[in-house]
Amino acid sequence: MTIETRTLGTTHDGAQLEGVLAFDPAAGPRPVVLIFHSWVGRADNEVAVARRMAELGYAGFACDLYGKGVLGTNKEECAALMNPLMADRAGLQSRLLHWVDVVRALPEVDGDRIAAMGFCFGGLCALDLARTGVDVRGVASFHGLLGAPGNREGTSIKSRVIAFHGWDDPMAPPDHVTALGEELTRAGADWQIHAFGGTMHAFTNPRAADPESGLLYNPVAANRAWASFEAFLAESLA
Repeated sequence: MTIETRTLGTTHDGAQLEGVLAFDPAAGPRPVVLIFHSWVGRADNEVAVARRMAELGYAGFACDLYGKGVLGTNKEECAALMNPLMADRAGLQSRLLHWVDVVRALPEVDGDRIAAMGFCFGGLCALDLARTGVDVRGVASFHGLLGAPGNREGTSIKSRVIAFHGWDDPMAPPDHVTALGEELTRAGADWQIHAFGGTMHAFTNPRAADPESGLLYNPVAANRAWASFEAFLAESLA
């Protein structure tokens, strides 16, 4: 298997965006997994996950939600990039749907078999994509923010939903987990929430090492979550 990557540009609401597709050129059109980035922006980590998706037999697409080449370098910059999208969830959802349309049309992709996943802010993006009611097969949130957007109550969720959550995550306390389950039930979703005890925010990130702020890598939880995610993809994209 030879994995190739190519960069694609697009424009949404005046923003120049740039995504990265990872694929096996010999495989023909493959089911695709969209990867939504953390509050930093689309960086090497998301491209690495896209490549990992291709190695599993899918195509992977690392989506840019901020703008071509835009990355935060510290907490203040990351917050300044993320907060406008958090404050305009309808606008964020429009951008997510735009990427679905772009990726669905790619010749390397089976446009009828699309899934999405994300980390932290990207986990919220994956959930918000499902909340739009778009016809994708499944979405996965890894230590994502869980709060409902407030503009999609009454919308049926068509995709399967899975969330991987650290029970000790201060950014998504237990009442947020319960609220998400209740929200997904009202929307008629096929949903799962995997909560890991003794686990904080960013538990899949080996660089997370600030327990006083609730950020800590947990390799056991990360491995368990990834194994469950692979099973979820196999079921959703079959």
